[in-house]
Amino acid sequence: MHFADELIGRVRDLGHPLCVGLDPHLDLIPESFQKSTMRADDPATPEVVQAFCLEVIDRLEKRVAVVKPQIALFEQLGWRGIQVLEVLLDRCRANDLLVILDAKRGDIGSTAEGYARAYLEPGAGLGADAITVNPYMGRDTLTPFIDRCSAHGRGVFVLVKTSNPGSGDLQDRSLEAATVFEAVAEMLTEDCRSLVGPDTGWSSLGVVVGANFDEQAERVRQILPEALFLVPGFGAQGADAEQAVRAFRAGSGGREGGIVNSSRAILFPECESWETGFEAALGEAIDRLAEAVR
Repeated sequence: MHFADELIGRVRDLGHPLCVGLDPHLDLIPESFQKSTMRADDPATPEVVQAFCLEVIDRLEKRVAVVKPQIALFEQLGWRGIQVLEVLLDRCRANDLLVILDAKRGDIGSTAEGYARAYLEPGAGLGADAITVNPYMGRDTLTPFIDRCSAHGRGVFVLVKTSNPGSGDLQDRSLEAATVFEAVAEMLTEDCRSLVGPDTGWSSLGVVVGANFDEQAERVRQILPEALFLVPGFGAQGADAEQAVRAFRAGSGGREGGIVNSSRAILFPECESWETGFEAALGEAIDRLAEAVR
């Protein structure tokens, strides 16, 4: 497949660009699932995380196009957490959900090559359809991931203007003719064009731009008109729907050009109990947020 064509095709079919972030915060998991201490080093905790996340994944089929597991929340559980993540990736594939692994990898030489093999090679145990990467060690650190996009139809999302409050410490610093985040976007232009899909015109090289920086998002869109945007910061982090899709463009089925991620607002909706209320509450949260970003 071509990642961008596949993703945009599914977004068009569903009529919305909502992505569900699979972030199993241990202190927020419903009490009906909890066992023992719920500490990260408790051997019972990974079983809880797996059961909870499988319940969520099984309620997402045909409701969203893509999910984004945050790998750190599984790594904190040790080797058992990695096993859980592998189970969840298999279930996502079985439920026909695309997966963006939020790992923010970035390293040099053979190490970057190892990360690319681990996550983007066909048949990899932790294989995903796309991955987030950190470009701040230089263009060459991205090459192994971009090569897999071309060879295996995968996708990559490069951090450009992130949603955290301290992102401006480096990303907004002025260079001779631009800010750092603009320079990163400029660095990606050639690779972005080379990975444009034949069906949709969107590239499998995407960028991460926080919803709370909508003006900067417009600037990145000017530099990278074909790039898919992965937009965090919508919902629990405070950004509204208009900000989240500001850099999207009119498409055949509505606004398109990326995906808008929401995690806590979907995974942990308000309800009295899991057994009687969670499924309805999760469905209502998806419908409400999907409608907001159409």
